[in-house]
Amino acid sequence: MNERNLPTPPTLKGFKRFLQLTAVFLLGMVAGSIAFNIVFQTSYNKLWVENKDLQIQLYQAEEDNKTLKKYHKRSTVIKEIQVRVEERDPPLDTLAVKEVVQQLHEELEVLRGRSIFEIDSDAKMARTLLNRKIYAVRDKEYAIQVKTMLVSEGVLQVWVDIRPYVRS
Repeated sequence: MNERNLPTPPTLKGFKRFLQLTAVFLLGMVAGSIAFNIVFQTSYNKLWVENKDLQIQLYQAEEDNKTLKKYHKRSTVIKEIQVRVEERDPPLDTLAVKEVVQQLHEELEVLRGRSIFEIDSDAKMARTLLNRKIYAVRDKEYAIQVKTMLVSEGVLQVWVDIRPYVRS
């Protein structure tokens, strides 16, 4: 046998190139999975917030519907309760605000069905109970302050200011 027909031994250069391509491929997989996870978490969070908002709207609509069925012949009672939050700068977490509003709405349910002519005594009671009240939402505390209460056409509208509560 002559030296020309002998196979050449494998070199480390080819193996090194294979390892580099494998490492680049694995890094690409990791980077792709990170990017996919970020997109997935963002869309899931948006969907979860929207779902929570729709649950709150559904609950309020069901309560309003029950009241309207019960008091549809009486025009002088509170049939609907709307809680409005004053805008803040910087804005608070929208989900936390919605949960505080839902808790506040549940506490104001005692006013539903009451005569609008007796709202002055009930409003004083509600303002006393709710003013500077602290609500806990997802490990954070928020204090509310009732700014205005207005009854018009059977709708009690309550404007509140929500602030993060800091214990002193």
